[in-house]
Amino acid sequence: MTEPVTGAPYRADHVGSLLRPDSVKAARKAFYETKSITAADLKKAEDAAIIDVIRMQEEIGLKAVTDGEFRRSFWHYDFMGGLTGFDLDERAEGVQFHGVKLRPIYPTITGKLDFPDDHPMIEHYKFVAANTRVQPKISIPGPSCCHFRTAPEDIAPAEYKDLDVLFADLAKTYAKAVKAFYAAGCRYLQMDDIFFAYLCDPKHREDKKKLGQDPDWLIERYAWMMNEAIKDRPADMKIGMHLCRGNFVSTYAAEGAYDLAADAIFNKTGIDIYFMEYDSERAGSLEPLKLLPKGNKRVLPGFITTKTPELEDLDDLKRKFEEAGKYCDINQLGIAPQCGFSSTEEGNKITMDDQRRKLELVVKTAEAIWGGVDK
Repeated sequence: MTEPVTGAPYRADHVGSLLRPDSVKAARKAFYETKSITAADLKKAEDAAIIDVIRMQEEIGLKAVTDGEFRRSFWHYDFMGGLTGFDLDERAEGVQFHGVKLRPIYPTITGKLDFPDDHPMIEHYKFVAANTRVQPKISIPGPSCCHFRTAPEDIAPAEYKDLDVLFADLAKTYAKAVKAFYAAGCRYLQMDDIFFAYLCDPKHREDKKKLGQDPDWLIERYAWMMNEAIKDRPADMKIGMHLCRGNFVSTYAAEGAYDLAADAIFNKTGIDIYFMEYDSERAGSLEPLKLLPKGNKRVLPGFITTKTPELEDLDDLKRKFEEAGKYCDINQLGIAPQCGFSSTEEGNKITMDDQRRKLELVVKTAEAIWGGVDK
């Protein structure tokens, strides 16, 4: 294995998922639906598309690249389904987003949780690392996802009815995952832990209360889980965390400012780099940034949306960073889009050209404000 590339955090970055090209969409349909190609054929199509999208990211000037999550159907369920003790069930009705429903896949916990040595995303990471000249990154769902997205009735082991036991095992499972990715050469791992933001939404808070769960207690325990999972990582491994309010074919599932979770997010998780949705009024004000501790942590406010094709104005972005600088040191900031471009394989309602222009603007903004992507 070649020496891993280190350098994160960068001033310009992106969350991870990218629009699937037609070649990948066709190959996945042929394999999963019509059963007309082999697994090797599917991998060949995915490999070629991933090499192309890595080159696109490099050409734009990004210093951290991903595989676009081309081998996944969902940003979270594919990873979860690969864990020991997790299954994915398909049912009649999906999770409700704003005006649209997610495909009806439901995670279920069937046994004791663990991270298996042969989890497929280890190889996914290695492929990116072998095919890029810059820093490879992989994004996976954070540990809170495994609880938030699993209904109490879908948790079979009796001991996991005690959430402290469940959270302890999730923390151990993720700590093992962190070690496995590090051993594979990963020095930049991102965990999408969006449910901190969901727990700032009055509707989602009320839903948890109806289940007998205190949303503020959950915020604290989710932060504990994350910190437990990553606290023993080596010093040269950076951990990012993405926060948003849902992203499915350009729709959303939550709203509400970060205030209720900001202290836990910034001061109790142990995270190095924060990707934070800030493209609409649903995210609230920038004031929670005042809780970011001084030092080496970095926030990448998502002022550039992935949900719509209109390109943001550079001068307007500069003004937003001036506003953010009132609450935290601007040298602790960078920029990334508000979310992934394709959190599920369906993708948002934008084109490949729109996506490229948005990523180019991310780099251009970093150059205009900080003088470069890796300054």
